[in-house]
Amino acid sequence: MNTRLCTGVALAMLTLAGCASPKNHAPVEDRSAAGRVIVVGAGTVPAEPPRDSSKPLPGAENAGKAGYYAVKPGDTLIRIGLENGQNWKDLIKWNNLDNPNVIEVGQVLRVVAPGTDAAAAGTKPVTQAKVEARPLDARGTAAPASGAAPAAPAPAPVASAAAPAREADDDINWIWPANGPVLANFDESRSKGLAISGKAGDPVLAAADGRVVYAGSGLRGYGNLVILKHNNTYLTAYAHNQTLLVKEDQAVRRGQKIAEMGATDAERVQLHFEIRKLGKPIDPAKLLPPR
Repeated sequence: MNTRLCTGVALAMLTLAGCASPKNHAPVEDRSAAGRVIVVGAGTVPAEPPRDSSKPLPGAENAGKAGYYAVKPGDTLIRIGLENGQNWKDLIKWNNLDNPNVIEVGQVLRVVAPGTDAAAAGTKPVTQAKVEARPLDARGTAAPASGAAPAAPAPAPVASAAAPAREADDDINWIWPANGPVLANFDESRSKGLAISGKAGDPVLAAADGRVVYAGSGLRGYGNLVILKHNNTYLTAYAHNQTLLVKEDQAVRRGQKIAEMGATDAERVQLHFEIRKLGKPIDPAKLLPPR
């Protein structure tokens, strides 16, 4: 084979090798440094071109308003929904998201239903009392205009301002979701719920009547997770399960078996159980009946 032919074959092989690059992305991917894109759903999502930094981010006009949330690196719609007491599918609908698999760092999302009291008061900065209701992450703030006079203080961090709690919403007959001993108690700075011991396959029960708003493994650190919405005020989360026995949008009854205990995303078999009031984690032991 002459030198010219060998060179041509080598070039062709190099071209083919260059075309054989992987195309699939992980279900959750943070590419905030290049285009500020966050892939938040399961499945394959095409790569997004870097965004034009001269264009405002979606929803930027609502930054600092009650009932809106500024996306941070690592956020997913599932996590934003959990922390704001909402169904992540409602966030897609309320924000008219064309591609629910992609949100951008700095994008401002509506986290209360249109027409609620919180939305009506959306032009007012969030008060410090409402900020306290978001302990997991600091919310973004509206950036002051360049050269603006310092007459007014900067808006408080954006927090979810879910619909005000109604007296009837607190009238829930709770039960323990598992029978094992408590391994770790609620600690707002380290544990947002209770860790309950058990054996692999032990039943995990719905702590009250509700509807499944999430069932899957798309939230890092929670493993196989079920989230139930009980009313406008309360959500419960059941993490680290071995098997999930319910599907999204399914109505469940108090005491119904919704999962089997496991050790997904955990060092040992356990149930991590959270109760969230308007998105804020609260101590489940204060609501569950004495044992």
